[in-house]
Order: sequence, then C-alpha cells, then structure tokens
Amino acid sequence: MEKEENQKTREDDEAFRDSLKKAQRSGRANEVRFALHLARKNPLVLVGSAIAISSVLLAMLSGHIVDPKAWKFTDLAAKLCWNNPAINWNLVNLAPCPGTQIHLLGTDLYGRDVLTMIILGLPIDLEISFSIVLSAFVIGIVLGSVAAYAGGILDEAILRITDIFFAFPSLVLAIVLLTVLGRSLTNLTLAVLIVWWPLYVRLVRSQILAEKEKPYAEALRATGASRFRVLFLHILPNSIYPVLVQLTLDIGGVILTFSSLMFLGFSPNPLIPELGKLVSDGIAYVSIAPWLIIFPGLTIVIVAFGFNLLGDGIRDILDPRLRR
Repeated sequence: MEKEENQKTREDDEAFRDSLKKAQRSGRANEVRFALHLARKNPLVLVGSAIAISSVLLAMLSGHIVDPKAWKFTDLAAKLCWNNPAINWNLVNLAPCPGTQIHLLGTDLYGRDVLTMIILGLPIDLEISFSIVLSAFVIGIVLGSVAAYAGGILDEAILRITDIFFAFPSLVLAIVLLTVLGRSLTNLTLAVLIVWWPLYVRLVRSQILAEKEKPYAEALRATGASRFRVLFLHILPNSIYPVLVQLTLDIGGVILTFSSLMFLGFSPNPLIPELGKLVSDGIAYVSIAPWLIIFPGLTIVIVAFGFNLLGDGIRDILDPRLRR
C-alpha cells in the first residue's frame, strides 16, 4: 500500500512537471509569435534589420566582390587621386587619377581604392565585434548566473571583481592593456573584451535575481528539481531577452570602441584596411583629400546606427513594459 502511494506521488509530481513545461513552452511560443508580429510593424526593426543584414552580407561576400589581397598592394603614383565627376570638392591641389581606372571614392595615401578598402575593412570590424560581444555574453551568462543563484561569498567575490573593472574608464583600460600586451588584432580583441564582459555579468545577475523568486521557480524547487536544472533550463531562458537586446546594441558600441583604438594608432599593420585606421590615415590629409575621412567614417556611423536601431526595436518588441 505504501509503495502504491509513493508511486502515485511520483507520478503526480512527474505530471505536474510535464504540465509546467508545456505551459512554459506554450507561453514562450506565443511570445515569439507576438514579437514577430510586432517586428513587421516596427520601422526601427525594419530599418535596423536592413542595415545590419546588408552589412553582414557585404562582409561575408567581400572576398568575392573585391580582391581580398588588394590591401597589400600600393601604387604611390595614384596617391590621393579623385576622378569621380559626381562630386566636386573644389580643391586647388586635387590630384587627378593616372590612367583610365575609375575610383568611385578616390584613393588613399598608398594609392589604394578607398571603396575597396571599406569593403575589405567591414568584415574585420564585424568579425571582431561579434567575437567580443558573444564572448562577453557567454562569460556574463556563466558568472552572472552562478553569482545570482549561489549567492553568499561567491556572489560577493564576482561582484567585487566586476567593480574593479568598472572603476576604470573602459577606453583608458583598453589602451593600458594594449600598451602592455603589444599591438596585434588578437590583443586588440582581448583588450576590448576585458573591459566589456563585466556589464553582462551585472545584467545577467540582476535578471536571475528577479526571476528566481517567481512562483514557477519555487514550484520547480518544491518538486525536487536540481539547482542546475532550475537555473539553466527554466530561469535563464526566461531572463535572456534583455541580455539579447544588450548584445545587439553592443555590436555598434564595440565597432566604435575598436575603431577608436585603431584611430589612436594601435593598428598592428599600417596597411590593414580597418575602418578606424582608414579614418586615422586621412586626418593628416583632410584639407586635400577629405574623402579619406568622410566615407570610412560614414560607414562606421551607418553600421553602428543600424545595429543600435535593431537593438532598440527588439527591446520595444520583447519588453512588455515598452510595447506600444
């Protein structure tokens, strides 16, 4: 008799957990469908998505659109030339382009086509930005979740470590790290990542703290579900939306930060076609070749603006408090 009662209790508990899972899956599915419906009606998402997708596609196809090794070849005879009649810069000492080759956005101080350099520079910025943001996201998920759910000394230790990084201006800390580590694309990526991950730890921790006290989490713990299961299979999926929004917004911010470091002279190679480096090269020639700053700078602004628009739109869609 006692065995039958224990068996019935286990079956009831299992049925309760199954019904809870189905309710959560159904709720998340309805949320996703409603979010997609709102996305089609939100101009921010549409414009941001168009810019972001176009940027990513252009970066992925850049090696097929132009010669991927074009940045290595210089032609000083074509240095700082302009032959696009659609734009008249009204500059007295404007250099004409030799030969018959057309350069729609002129050439740089090495005689390379600026449009080609922008197309080759876009994948560098996007690849590094995505790797930094995704790495910071993973670090934030792990440390933030552990800190919020474990609490106690472990939570306090993780918070104090993040406080140390927040105490320094991010760009200054990145410059110091680069000065110590040396100039390379790997070190540049690492320097920006080191100053970026604490934000995600704090954000994830705050979301988990708010979520873990809700009734469904209490019910799961009451049924005997393990702490790991409750945290990573139930609480974390319900806390992830604000973090995903922050991830989208940060892609533009990382591009600006990385370009700023390259602009300040931390490029590992003077010929590398990174957008911030292209702008930096044009500073000394702004009065005789303004296109060196204008077009790479506009590319940085448009790409960062596109991802920021996308992030703002996604936030409006996913956050119930901001839905219109």
